[in-house]
Amino acid sequence: MNTIDVRGLSCPQPVMNTLEELDKAGSGTFSILVDTDTSKENVIRSVESRGWSVQQIESDEGGYVIVIVK
Repeated sequence: MNTIDVRGLSCPQPVMNTLEELDKAGSGTFSILVDTDTSKENVIRSVESRGWSVQQIESDEGGYVIVIVK
């Protein structure tokens, strides 16, 4: 599983960085690390709009781990 760590970034960077990495990969399973509720919601909405499926969302050390697949 690939990991995309966008913790500590201000909007819109978490979404932009995530989508850039996903566009490079095209498909696969990714674990995305975010540290705010806003980043979590924005990343989920953005990846779903690009055809990725959210498999799991977990709280993790003051943030969230979002597992997606395509």
